[in-house]
Amino acid sequence: MKIVVLDGYTANPGDLSWDAFGALGEVTVHERTPPELLHDRAAGAEILLTNKVVLDSRAISQLPGLRYIGVLATGYNVVDAAAAHARGITVCNVPEYSTANVAQAVFALILEVTNRTGHHSATVREGKWSSSLDWCYWDYPLVELAGRTLGILGIGKIGAIVARIGSAFGMTVIASRRSGGQASGSVRLVDTDTLFRESDVLSLHCPLTDDTRGIINSSRLAAMKAQAILINTARGPLVDEAALAAALNEDRLAGAGLDVLSVEPPATSNPLLSAKNCVITPHIAWATREARARLLQIAAENVRLWQRGAPRNVVSS
Repeated sequence: MKIVVLDGYTANPGDLSWDAFGALGEVTVHERTPPELLHDRAAGAEILLTNKVVLDSRAISQLPGLRYIGVLATGYNVVDAAAAHARGITVCNVPEYSTANVAQAVFALILEVTNRTGHHSATVREGKWSSSLDWCYWDYPLVELAGRTLGILGIGKIGAIVARIGSAFGMTVIASRRSGGQASGSVRLVDTDTLFRESDVLSLHCPLTDDTRGIINSSRLAAMKAQAILINTARGPLVDEAALAAALNEDRLAGAGLDVLSVEPPATSNPLLSAKNCVITPHIAWATREARARLLQIAAENVRLWQRGAPRNVVSS
């Protein structure tokens, strides 16, 4: 079987192996595939693997031999699942490969906003400590997490780990989720209004849907404490970026830690790039070597099981 990886670089920039796929067919790996090269590179492939390369209805219609699409990610919005289904093409994703990593990244962002470790390290290298009149200094307020309230919007598997870590820091944990249900452990379930009102740190872990798109907007931000911090490692379009930038610049919100933006890479005009007290990382919460190794392992196993007629992690078939 001809297997083509359309954009393998982010999952495997060279520190991992594609050998597991090589055992399943003839593999060609492209680091990146621009739209104008998609048809030529995918022609004749029975199996396509994509991370961010869009496979819309037009692209799918031009690939008569295509039988399987593997998404090298959990989200599969880059594939027109309805068009694939109409053609009998199986589409599989890779769920839950980076759960622990994302939870870890949440607290990396929280701690950077509250302790400014990276910032202060940079000022030391710039010579500020060497020229200091005192034996220590800080030029941002340092914030203690113990005793503060951690709010989690969408307490699924990642949110549950974030809750446990927050509890270990001595934080009170509250959460809101669409499905309702009972509180888990020390987590108190509250309605969404209460979540926004009471959180000192609000971490987003909800999926991107029509209901959640832009859920962080001017009115929601106005309901939050001025000393609160917003963390987003979920999906960029959950946030109205202009509204968040305004809240930060006007000191109506103390800080934000973001690993995702609405458009990636962002335009240089994105207002959050110059907003006050806003820490932004380039969508790396998922990207430890361990997580990427699991991603490739699960993706290869998805293909193997499909070849045997027992597919798993199917989102469309």
